[in-house]
Amino acid sequence: MYNSDLPNRAELPSSKQLLRSTVTAILVATVLLVTVVLPSEYGIDPSRIGRVLGLTEMGEIKTGLAAEAEKDRAAQASQPPAEPASAAPVRSAEKPVSSPKKDEITVTLKPGEGAEVKLQMAKGAKASYEWASTGRVNHDTHGDNSTGAKHSFSKGREVERDAGELVAPFDGNHGWFWRNRTDGEVTVTLKVSGEYQSVKRVA
Repeated sequence: MYNSDLPNRAELPSSKQLLRSTVTAILVATVLLVTVVLPSEYGIDPSRIGRVLGLTEMGEIKTGLAAEAEKDRAAQASQPPAEPASAAPVRSAEKPVSSPKKDEITVTLKPGEGAEVKLQMAKGAKASYEWASTGRVNHDTHGDNSTGAKHSFSKGREVERDAGELVAPFDGNHGWFWRNRTDGEVTVTLKVSGEYQSVKRVA
């Protein structure tokens, strides 16, 4: 009744062939997990291949920055909320006007200490920056605001300088977090210029 060609029993894979294919797939997945996924995502490299390929360092940076971010969130959650500064009401249709500014800020960090400096910027505003440290630090350049919006610009581990431009994706605070991971005191000097209302150390 049907003209479709159906495979006969001889053409179907045997149970032994199916088992062999399944075992092969599991072995390939295990090799990829050990040599690629674990080193690049978690910094775990039991085979040592990930370090040769440069994947282990990538994973160590990811896990290190994630751990530091979690510690900072826990520390901020334990602090009482800051009282808002009094200011004249602004109509919702208006945007704060920011004339071009230029500032230089220096922060000194003890071993293990972190610091955060933020620019208050309106959406679309631009600011150029350059910072240098007297020792290697971990950094996280990001933005946030009171509505819960967040944006990551760049991250780095054990670096001594960085430069670039921030373009604010939303109204809020945009800037830098540094943590001293050396055994001695380090000083970070930040130079900024552009369209922002204010710059201050917030942590």
